[in-house]
Amino acid sequence: MKSFTIEAINTLLKGEIIGNTTQEILGIEEIKRATENQITFIGNQKYARLWNDSNAKIAIISDSVKIEPGEGRAFIKVKNADLVMAQLLDEFSPKSPEFVTEIHPTAVIHESVSLGKGCKIGAGCYIGKNVRIGDGTILYPNVTVFDDTIMGSNNIVWSGTVIRERTEIGSFCIFHNNVSIGADGFGYRPSVDGRGLVKIPHIGNVVIGNAVEIGANSCVDRAKFSSTIIGDGCKIDNLVQIAHNCVLGRSCIMAGGSGLAGSVTLGDGVIIGGSASIKDHITVHSGAIVGGGSGVMNDVPAGKTVLGYPACDSKEKIKQWVALRKLARN
Repeated sequence: MKSFTIEAINTLLKGEIIGNTTQEILGIEEIKRATENQITFIGNQKYARLWNDSNAKIAIISDSVKIEPGEGRAFIKVKNADLVMAQLLDEFSPKSPEFVTEIHPTAVIHESVSLGKGCKIGAGCYIGKNVRIGDGTILYPNVTVFDDTIMGSNNIVWSGTVIRERTEIGSFCIFHNNVSIGADGFGYRPSVDGRGLVKIPHIGNVVIGNAVEIGANSCVDRAKFSSTIIGDGCKIDNLVQIAHNCVLGRSCIMAGGSGLAGSVTLGDGVIIGGSASIKDHITVHSGAIVGGGSGVMNDVPAGKTVLGYPACDSKEKIKQWVALRKLARN
């Protein structure tokens, strides 16, 4: 078990120690549940009121928070406690599951596959024809990678993930359990006789950049033609749907349960809140924010925040909600 003094932690975080304590730190916990040997954090003034009742002896606090540590307790003051806590969580992070053998004997790997140095392939994996996988990539048990897929180096793919044929993936990506990449897009048209539906073939692929993370049970469908594209640094939460021919710019965030219909374009740095849905052929321009649960029916300008269903400017929507409440009281 790792143990740290406040001085050792501050050497890592490069903050300012306020107060004094000799308490050894064995872990990290939220302020309400922390014990005296666990460090906690206060990122916002509204949580400062919880400090007096916390059992923690040490907290990381943002420099905007106005509070004193008290006797026998101490703070490490930093510019942004939330970001700094991410550094500390990494330090306390337990080891990932270990591989007894780098290539498990039950893995099925086609003879044409090219594996880079240091790759680890878990039990029950399937890797199809002409797949290329870069150095240091890890496939945990029961991952499937179909034919002609190209993956860069140092990717981590967790169990149950299926990567369909012709997918192109960069380096340093993380795909969590049961991610689906490259399945058919959803496309049907009424048949000529009006008695059924005709399936539209999707013959494109998915292209994923570098340092992309995709949460458990999320889906990225392949394009009808050309490519569905996920840009460098995008972070996708659990249970997210990205439909055929969507294009995401750099460092977009999509929270859990949100979804993009076909041919949606997101600019750089777009944030999509949980359970929000975006109509097909819509463009959400760079830096825009879509609030949770919103339904976007029209293009969103760069830097704009929209809310509601149908979504509109956040300030306008809040005025509408206030007016409705007032109307309900009359």
